Amino acid sequence: MKAGPADPVGSPGPLTAGKPHRFLPRIGSPAYHVMLTCVAIFILGPLGGISAAYMNFSIGFFVAGQVLAGILGSTVTLPYGPEGKHGANYMQTMAASVAGMAAMAPLVQAMVWMGLPAPPAWQLVLYFLCIGMFGVGVGMLYTPILVDRLRLTYPSGLAVANILRALTDRNLLRRSIAMLGSSLVAGYAGGLATTKVAWLAATGLSFSTLGGGLIVGARVAIPALVVALIGWWQTPHLKEIHWLGPNDHYRKIGFVISLGGILGAAALDLLIIFIETIRRFRAPRDAAPLPAEDWKRVNLWRLVAWVAFWGTGTVLLGSRLLHQPVFYLVVAVGLCFLFVLTNGIALGISDFNPISSAFVISVFIFAALGLRDPGIGLLCASVLAIATSEGGDMQQDRSTGWRLGTNRIIQFRYQVIGIVAGAILTVGLARLFMSAYPILVQDQFAHPNLPGAEKWQSAFTFKMVGALRGITRDQPEVMQALRLGVLLGLLIETARKIIKSRPRYQAFTRSSRVGHATDFLLDAVFLPSPYAYAFGGFVEFVSVLWWGIGGAVATTFETLRTRLYPQPPAADGIELPPDMSTTSLAGGGFIAGDALAALTVGVYGLVRSMT
Repeated sequence: MKAGPADPVGSPGPLTAGKPHRFLPRIGSPAYHVMLTCVAIFILGPLGGISAAYMNFSIGFFVAGQVLAGILGSTVTLPYGPEGKHGANYMQTMAASVAGMAAMAPLVQAMVWMGLPAPPAWQLVLYFLCIGMFGVGVGMLYTPILVDRLRLTYPSGLAVANILRALTDRNLLRRSIAMLGSSLVAGYAGGLATTKVAWLAATGLSFSTLGGGLIVGARVAIPALVVALIGWWQTPHLKEIHWLGPNDHYRKIGFVISLGGILGAAALDLLIIFIETIRRFRAPRDAAPLPAEDWKRVNLWRLVAWVAFWGTGTVLLGSRLLHQPVFYLVVAVGLCFLFVLTNGIALGISDFNPISSAFVISVFIFAALGLRDPGIGLLCASVLAIATSEGGDMQQDRSTGWRLGTNRIIQFRYQVIGIVAGAILTVGLARLFMSAYPILVQDQFAHPNLPGAEKWQSAFTFKMVGALRGITRDQPEVMQALRLGVLLGLLIETARKIIKSRPRYQAFTRSSRVGHATDFLLDAVFLPSPYAYAFGGFVEFVSVLWWGIGGAVATTFETLRTRLYPQPPAADGIELPPDMSTTSLAGGGFIAGDALAALTVGVYGLVRSMT
């Protein structure tokens, strides 16, 4: 596979020459990539797309398509042994791109709710395609920062890496099959039960949220719960100052403050990275810098050209085909560079990509710039929704590739092909679901008590339509909340870096249990990272509660295990990778099981409605 003129990352270098199999093509051969592409495009992608669209139409968020595609894809590459993990990773990358695009089907639903004339399907497909290509390029630009330098967890990315390592390596499978298999079954059964058992659904239990908490641990999960409790405590005051209406939940303004916190912390981190880069550039060099590992190499200039090409294409198509103002399209494209970064950080920390938050904030920014037309706001803010979805997906996939050592150039190409298929599927699934379930075309924002609305909450669409209908009036409290969030994020992250950089504090935390407990309380309660606490402003309180429970259980279990078994013996001399812990396997199994449950319910519902 040679790099063409439009390839943004360059030549992939030598491919692994796998041993030929009797009925399977050799690893790295053209037939091998054709096989992977066909499986991902025609099987895994549509399955993940149906699951993602169903979840976004029903509850307003979706489980990462990577996990579902990783499980199913690894069955294809299992005969190749450990080297098959890269092929499975390529397939899940492509399939997850399709699913991430399909999850944006509520954008079409929002047009119907607002009574806007829908553009021809082919125009929407082209527009969504350009945005998706632009989004993956921007996401790739930030990979060296978020994945290579900060090494964020990306819980679903870690779950996929664990699954691929286990299902393609018989030695690792023997060590992990009991925990991975039992948690997957529990996640699947629990995911189905929450859709059928009323009292269980009322608890707000989500096995994907619980599993994410198990992966990240208490230092990341507890801060979100602390912020959610602070929000509940401050709700009366926020109503008094008219930041919230009489019946509003804290989350209506909390997501703005949380997003501001990420912006403030990210601004500080980017400044530090910039200063270190300048120092490194000016410092005398005794030896030539070591070249990047082959699987990690990219061509920066081609990547920049890719981003510029598709960003320009988004503006041109939006203005020429969809007749949107160039000014707001340019603003939307510019905002993507900010929100793909901040949303990528949120995804890397909490496994939650605040796509709707980026959409809503961009609508408010358009309004502050003078926009009063909801139709223009919808199509221009769609740039933010799709770009943050696909940009975050790009970074999530790169985190999996980092753990597996998968070639980034080939992985990028698989994702690009997935964008093409996903753009077509997005519009098709939107029309299919709205045809199969007439409740989805009813404006639940204007008529919130429609029969059947409790099953099809369409929370994503609800937030988008609410923001767009508020575009005709000034909302200064939104910008005030955003400024407050930025200030808090900047101050908190600055204080954290100062405290944790002191040698005496570092020695104190290492020297005793009191020091370790102090450091834990600093991280979890008193001065948590803005990247971690932001989750508490993005989602419902019950979801944050289950997230916190998962984190607390994981940290408690690992602490007890370390004290009782400081160095657990390896079975048959087989060591698990350092990030393949018991709790991460359990969390990944829960996420995978929940994704399979969503797929089952979505496919069953569609088939039943059409027969």
